[in-house]
Amino acid sequence: MLTPDTNDRLSDCLFCDLDFSNGAVAAVSGGSDSTALLLLLKNHLDRTAPAVRLLAVTVDHGLRPDSAAEARLVARFCAERGIEHRILAWSGDKPASGLPAAAREARYRLLAAAAGAEGIKLILTGHTADDQAETVLMRQARDDDGRGLAGMAPATLHDWRTWIVRPLLGTRRASLREVLRRREIGWIEDPTNVDVRFERPRMRAALARGEGERRVEEALALSAQAARERQDIGCRAALLVDALASRPAPGLIRLNRDFAAHEDSRAAIYALRILLATVGGVSFLADEARCATLFSRLRSEPLCATLSRTVVDARRTGIFLRRENRNLPAPAPPADNRLWDNRRRITLQDGPGDLVIAPLGAAAARQASLDEDIPQSLSRAALAAEPALWSGGKRLDFAGGEAGRQPVSIVPAVAPFARFLPSFDLQPATAVAALVGAPPPPAPPFNTHDGGLAWAKA
Repeated sequence: MLTPDTNDRLSDCLFCDLDFSNGAVAAVSGGSDSTALLLLLKNHLDRTAPAVRLLAVTVDHGLRPDSAAEARLVARFCAERGIEHRILAWSGDKPASGLPAAAREARYRLLAAAAGAEGIKLILTGHTADDQAETVLMRQARDDDGRGLAGMAPATLHDWRTWIVRPLLGTRRASLREVLRRREIGWIEDPTNVDVRFERPRMRAALARGEGERRVEEALALSAQAARERQDIGCRAALLVDALASRPAPGLIRLNRDFAAHEDSRAAIYALRILLATVGGVSFLADEARCATLFSRLRSEPLCATLSRTVVDARRTGIFLRRENRNLPAPAPPADNRLWDNRRRITLQDGPGDLVIAPLGAAAARQASLDEDIPQSLSRAALAAEPALWSGGKRLDFAGGEAGRQPVSIVPAVAPFARFLPSFDLQPATAVAALVGAPPPPAPPFNTHDGGLAWAKA
C-alpha cells in the first residue's frame, strides 16, 4: 500500500500512468476519500499538465436533509481552489428496496452524462483499498462464484463509451486522511456510512473490531489473485471465440464442434457463459453450474436446449446459438441511447417520427434471402427475433441489413457488458463484440497495456 511521503510523490504514483488528454471528471462527495482524490489530482495536473481540464462533480442523491447543503460546501471548497464544479441532483422517486444499488446506478449515469456533455472521456472516483476489502468480503459472504472476488476493477467502461477509473484502490483510507490532516483540511462524514441497515456499513463496523486489519489484508490478497485469474481465463476465452465462433446470419452464432471438445474446458465454459448472455440479451453471465452441465452434454450428444433466453441447437455441422422467440420487446418508438432487448443499442440521428422498432417476425423472416450453407430453419428462427424498423405497418429495414440509412442506428451490443465493462473482462468482451458486429470498446485510459491491473496495486 502507498504511504504518502509528500503530496507530489503520492500524486505521481497515483496518476502518472493515466491519459488525461481529454480532461477528467472527478466525483467528489465531500468525504475524506474523494476530497483527497481531488486535491491530489489537482496537484498532479498543476505540475504536469496545467492545460488539462479538471471538472469536479458532486451528485446530490437527495436521500438526506443535509445533502444539498453538503453539495454546496463542496462547491465552495472547489471555488476557493479554482476548480470547476457542478452539482447534479438525482431526481424522481427512490426505490423502497435496493436503494444503495439504485443510487450507485444513478450516480454513474449522472457522472457519465456530465462528462459526455463536456466531451470528457474519463471519470475518476475515490474508492480505496478499504472499500475494495469490504466489497470482496461481502461477496465472499454471499458465496460468490469467483469472478466477483476480484472486487472492483481498476477501470470500468460505462455504456461502452466512458471510462470510470479508481486510482485509489491501492491506497488505504488512513493514508488519505493523513494527507488531509497535514493540510488542515476537513471532510464531511456521511451518516449513511455507519447506518447498519445497509450491508457495507455492517461490514465496515465488523472490520473495525478484533481481527479487522488481518481480514482486510487477506481480502486484498484474495482480490489480487482473483483478478489475475479472471483476466487469465478471459484471455483464454477470447482466443476460443476468435478461433471457433462465427456469425453465419444475423442473430445466429455458430460454434465449431471442436469448441465442445476443447481441452481447456474452463475457458470454453466461460466463453459459453458470455456468448449465451450476449445472444439472449441477459445482463449477467449464464449460471456457471448449469452452463457446465450444458457443456458436458454438448460433448456427447446432439441436443436442443434453452439457457439465458438463448436456444442452443447442437448438430453435426456445429453448435448454433440464437435468441429464443419468447418475451421479445413490444413494438415501441425508438429511444436514443437505449438498449433494445439488451442486444442492440439505438441511436437517433433525428426525431423518431412515426417509426416503430419491433421484432422482424416469422412472416418477414421467411421472405429474407439467406445463406444456403446454413439450415434455413435456423437462420429464419434467428432472424425473426431481430429488431426491425417499421413505419405505418411497413417494414423499412432490420438490424442485420442497412439500418444506418434510416434516421435510427441499430447496432449490436455485448449484453453482459453493455452497461458496465470491468477492465478485467476487456479481452473477451472485445472478442465477442467483433463476433456479433458491435463496435470495439474504446481503449482504457492507461499508458500501459495491462488493463490497469498492475497500476491499481502500486
